Amino acid sequence: MKKHLLCTSAIIGCAMAAPATAQEWDLSWGGYMTQHIAFADVSGTLVTTSDNDGIVFLASSEIIFTPSVTLDNGLTFGVNIQMEGENNGGGAIGIDETYMSISGDAFGKLDIGSENSAGYKMQVAAPSVTSAYINSPSISAFIPLSASAGGTLPWNFRQAGVSAYTEVAGNNDVNRLTYYTPSLNGLTLGVSYARNNAGNAVTAANANGAATVEDIFDIGVAYSQTFGTTSVDLSARYGSGDSSVVGVSDQDTWALGASFGFGDFAVGGHYAENDNGVAAGVGDQSSWGLGATYDMAGPWALEVVTFFGEYNNTGTNAADEEYNAYRIGASRDLGPGVDWDIYAVYAEADDKGLAGTEVKGTVIGTAINLSF
Repeated sequence: MKKHLLCTSAIIGCAMAAPATAQEWDLSWGGYMTQHIAFADVSGTLVTTSDNDGIVFLASSEIIFTPSVTLDNGLTFGVNIQMEGENNGGGAIGIDETYMSISGDAFGKLDIGSENSAGYKMQVAAPSVTSAYINSPSISAFIPLSASAGGTLPWNFRQAGVSAYTEVAGNNDVNRLTYYTPSLNGLTLGVSYARNNAGNAVTAANANGAATVEDIFDIGVAYSQTFGTTSVDLSARYGSGDSSVVGVSDQDTWALGASFGFGDFAVGGHYAENDNGVAAGVGDQSSWGLGATYDMAGPWALEVVTFFGEYNNTGTNAADEEYNAYRIGASRDLGPGVDWDIYAVYAEADDKGLAGTEVKGTVIGTAINLSF
């Protein structure tokens, strides 16, 4: 079954035992690169100062260093450092995530450092086969839906209005401690703690002065199992943090996800919410999405995916803002670590409280995905 799930419930386990001498380090590394070329047709009533129609490009790449060593007692100590390939994506020096892992069969796994929470990493969403994500802010590179691109949506990163993969107040790769239990017949539990939502792999902030949310706790639970030709992936997550901004209440997020495989078919979806703590519910977000894939005989796989996001009382005159997106696509396996995608996307956004704020567009494109 060819399914590209952005996050899964698979957790590496390991065993605790008496100290022993270390073996040699495995100096592993890998990464990926995706290059998109597409044609965009953008319209709507929102006046913009630029021409968004025509050929558009989007690239995403990382080099990921994952050295590790397994001691004679079975404990594995590892490092994960991710270097962005575009736009200094991780900060001034381009580092995205950097953390240490300690794992063992009976112990589970412990992550320490700059990384997303257990709830985020264990979330399940609609299955897909192409890399033209509509369950992500990436779509605004083609269609200017976000306010930063000339559109109408707040487009808060890691929040429910635009993604199934949420974090409390949209915090991303902050320094945190996360523990995952060993899998028990497919059932795994994860818990995380972060001091605040300030700092990342480049700027590790222990002071709370720059933070808007402090003492962030997350919990995730996932179930993954296969029964003959049927597979089941389920997830649930909850996270909360204490607001450090006067007049803003504490913030939280929760989400549910499911994906089911039946032979060559898969179907699934999610529901997610972010409560951003502003009086009268201003700034709250929610979304749901559905998708289905079919792994054809031979190298091709097909997909149909939808996403529906809502921003409650954030628009002009405290009206709701909406984001809807639809995608059909196909992916061909060209060889080890090489996929070719073709896809069509329609997406639209609107501030319901003000005329002349609608943005909509169609994108027809192709991509080559390399994973090594």
